[in-house]
Amino acid sequence: MNRFAFAAAAVATLAAVTGGISLAPSLFAQGAPEVPGVQDASRVTAGTYAADPGHSLIAFEVNHFGFNDYYGIFGDVAGTLELDPANLSASKVDVTIPVASVTTASKGLTEHLLRAGKDGGKPDFFGPSPAAARFVSTAVKADGMMAEITGDLTLNGVTKEVTFEAEFTGAGINPFNKKETVGFEAETEIKRSDFGVNYGIPFVSDEVELDISVAFEKQ
Repeated sequence: MNRFAFAAAAVATLAAVTGGISLAPSLFAQGAPEVPGVQDASRVTAGTYAADPGHSLIAFEVNHFGFNDYYGIFGDVAGTLELDPANLSASKVDVTIPVASVTTASKGLTEHLLRAGKDGGKPDFFGPSPAAARFVSTAVKADGMMAEITGDLTLNGVTKEVTFEAEFTGAGINPFNKKETVGFEAETEIKRSDFGVNYGIPFVSDEVELDISVAFEKQ
């Protein structure tokens, strides 16, 4: 079953359960729908874009005791992207990540990440009410759908240069708010000790993989 047929079937089932309530009928009209976003760079127009906080996130991955990898998420990403398809090397990215929004599958771990230090000492991780992290690009090297984005990452009061491997994943018109939207995914690896987060090393890995998925809407 293709994705649209599956989605339509799911909506039909939900409508039956909820007594026939209509959900976004314009998106499920008869006939083949136009895909809102596809990996077609010709859809991208120059301008300033703002991150869509409801559909952007940064996932982190660390190894636990050498047994398995564990994951967490930062949400509510904010920031801007200045983009000109005719001059991609001039693109600029400036995004802010509220560290206080961190979440994991374990309530206890999430609380530990934001816990104050014992007896007024340094927190094990971020501590309560941590400052937001920020990434500001300094150089972009584009190659087709891929790009290397280098910039300054400020986290936990420390700034280090980081390079992300980024991929253009889609562009088009958001079917709900009608805004031009572009999407990107990116990844990099950092050492948390570089940013003063040393708790548990080496039992919990110093290396942290960051996986980013961000949607930007044209302003």
